[in-house]
Amino acid sequence: MPTAARASSGYDDLDQILDGLRIGDNVVWEVDSMADYRYFVAPFVARARAEGRPLVYLRFGDHPPLLEEGSGVRQYVLDPREGFEFFASRIHEILTEEGRGVFYVFDCLSDLLSAWTTDYMVGNFFWVTCPYLFELDTVAYFALIRHRHSFSTVERIRKTTQVLISVFNAEERFYVQPRKVWQRYSATMFLPHRKEGERFVPLTNSCEATRLFSSLVRRGTHSDRHLDHWHHLFLQAEKLEREGATAAEKLAMVRHICRHMIGREPRILQLAERYLSLADLLRIKARAIGTGFIGGKAVGMLLANRILLADDAFDWQKVLEPHDSFYVGSNVYYSYIVHNGWWKLFMRQKNNAEYFRAGAELQGCMLEGSFPEPIRDSFRRMLEYYGQYPIIVRSSSLLEDGFGNAFAGKYDSFFCANQGSPEERLEQFEQAVRRIYASAMSTEALAYRLQRGLEQRDEQMALLIQRVSGSYHQQFYFPDFAGVGVSYNSFVWDKGMEPEAGMLRLVLGLGTRAVDRVDGDYPCIVALDAPMKRPHKGVADVRKFSQRDVDVLDVEQNDLQTLPLLRLSREAADLPWNLYAVRDHETSDLLRSRTLKKEDVWLLTFERLLTQTDFCALLQRALKTLEQAYDYPVDIEFTGNMDSHQNLQLALVQCRPLQTKGIQTLGPLPQNVADERILFSSEGNFMGGNVAHRLSWIVWVDPDEYARLGLSDKYEVARLVGRINRRIADRQDNKTLLLGPGRWGTSTPALGVPIAFNEISSVTVLGEVAFESEGLMPELSYGSHFFQDLVESEIFYLALYPERRGCHFNRAKLARYDNAFEGMMPASSRFKKVVKVYRVTDAGLYLRSDVVAQRLLCYEE
Repeated sequence: MPTAARASSGYDDLDQILDGLRIGDNVVWEVDSMADYRYFVAPFVARARAEGRPLVYLRFGDHPPLLEEGSGVRQYVLDPREGFEFFASRIHEILTEEGRGVFYVFDCLSDLLSAWTTDYMVGNFFWVTCPYLFELDTVAYFALIRHRHSFSTVERIRKTTQVLISVFNAEERFYVQPRKVWQRYSATMFLPHRKEGERFVPLTNSCEATRLFSSLVRRGTHSDRHLDHWHHLFLQAEKLEREGATAAEKLAMVRHICRHMIGREPRILQLAERYLSLADLLRIKARAIGTGFIGGKAVGMLLANRILLADDAFDWQKVLEPHDSFYVGSNVYYSYIVHNGWWKLFMRQKNNAEYFRAGAELQGCMLEGSFPEPIRDSFRRMLEYYGQYPIIVRSSSLLEDGFGNAFAGKYDSFFCANQGSPEERLEQFEQAVRRIYASAMSTEALAYRLQRGLEQRDEQMALLIQRVSGSYHQQFYFPDFAGVGVSYNSFVWDKGMEPEAGMLRLVLGLGTRAVDRVDGDYPCIVALDAPMKRPHKGVADVRKFSQRDVDVLDVEQNDLQTLPLLRLSREAADLPWNLYAVRDHETSDLLRSRTLKKEDVWLLTFERLLTQTDFCALLQRALKTLEQAYDYPVDIEFTGNMDSHQNLQLALVQCRPLQTKGIQTLGPLPQNVADERILFSSEGNFMGGNVAHRLSWIVWVDPDEYARLGLSDKYEVARLVGRINRRIADRQDNKTLLLGPGRWGTSTPALGVPIAFNEISSVTVLGEVAFESEGLMPELSYGSHFFQDLVESEIFYLALYPERRGCHFNRAKLARYDNAFEGMMPASSRFKKVVKVYRVTDAGLYLRSDVVAQRLLCYEE
């Protein structure tokens, strides 16, 4: 072999045993102590320097430095506690920047256990780093401390590396034994070699070899050394719990486990340490698949249930439905990427230039990947536990549902009806997992992270698997009702309401229609201090703005189905309809006149549930108890059922800090403003607190012109609005009001403009204008995922109903402002009648709101 393709260990005798080191070799030393590793690092570095090789030392261990400053070696200091993704990504960046032909010394890999807790991720790190080092024609030294790692981790490293050498001390002698030397062989290469002076002499005598290995076996016999470091940690925790350790010892263990399983956000960790006991954490571990964090959604659900059960003033045990959730640890997500060979693509996605392009490619790959067989075995056991009860597989990323970053609706969750053979159920479940993992690379999720400065943060995707709360009604499975609750109601629509009382979005059946805007359908909006007051007036509005369809799980079709309310009332006659709905006699009579059939038609108002049970009091108590514990407003998701004794049972399935705007005082709104100075005014129908914005731009989508467009052109208008948003909107210097017909963000262009949230993310104010003759109606969607996006981005929301009392909109005045659309978007001039971009910088146009008085005013000062 040419000399240029070879390198030296610094020990000539060792080079002879190994037939030299090769360019591309990763050399792993399995040692008893760091002193043994140092013994081989020093001559390797000295020889490399003498040969003029570029040298890099990657410093991350807890042990003293292997090389001193000024030793002619470039040093990088890294903190593995930043997380696997950050650490592995940074190493990849360093290797890329350093280029080809560099020699490396890594700190001891065993020290990564104190940061990551699990062997498996140490193996993953080596599995993705070693091949890249090989590609770059490097020689790299690594170390493992013997008996600190599971057999499976050491075996993964052995399969990946080019050279693996065991170093051990026995009977006061020093030995090395090559265990793998890739593409090299000699008759004595893999024998143990005893150090004699400067030489390493092979043990060719069977008697000596037997005595040596017998000594090593006696010294290394540990019944649990095949276990991952993660499991060792929990064995220690079980011992503390079983043997009656002191409160201080248990708390120290709780804190340690929380930092490896619960999260990193300080306020969430404080809550966990306060409300989760060591026994609670052991129960979580018993239901965990894989290792790592269980994610924000799982943590929020667990904390909320424990906080309520800790309420000494109320017996929540009688009301709360117990949960039996499973948790797929965040390390499974990384293992899925590594197992399928996508790590290089994952690294490309971290590059700003390929952030979205590589993300889209990775998203496609994730939909087709396979899972490591040990993980599949755990999936099978979990599904066997649930039997054929429906489950929901929910995203639960590390950053999700925390303070400041809700990620509401950005990652997917999927119901599994969970029917069929075990193999079919496993495939259905695994496909749900693939789709959730892929959603982490969706354009919307990536744009959200980019907008909030999170694009380089360690974002690990864990999963929360829950049994669906509910019961069977014929072939359909669903809860009686479900909803979203918020402890602070920014959308008070009556002067007598208190924002602190909280609010609900309530639906019959699965909660999908409560958390998302659903085209043509409406949840029941409930202010908890005035549950029968509605944002709309009259029977016609009650009928118009009510829920018409219900989401259920169909166990015969093995899928999520949407049923018309009328059909469900026939299929689920055993449901207590009188509690949730009132008879719609007018529609019933109309139906009978057409079909000659007498049939009850129900209108969902939840009137008796809200007024004749303790439901509202329970929800308000839950919200206030959680708000007090979090010291912050909260947002919950829940389901509700009536048991066989007609007792209310609630399942709290999610809890997170509520992003909201308070009622800051900005002074009273001006009175007696002349009509010609008012662009619009409204009583109520806005959210976002008290504001006073001086506007620079108004982007207006004309309802009449929009209604005339064909379907493809309506989608093109949405993209056009997105381009305008990126060009002019700036919440600091160019405050922009975006006004348009019906619902922004709808998936049905006939009901509004089908934009994605990232296409309006820079506007200051978002306005929906009713155009009732064409069926273009706003939806006041407080509590939905869409609302969370608005509040997190500090976008003020308003809805205008020009045909109703209490609302005035001067469209003629709007048309008098300077329209800059054609000059700004000349390539889109065919839409000049549809989209207007009014420059109002010099008009002195202000938008002001008063939450208490429920007044909104946009006027020229």
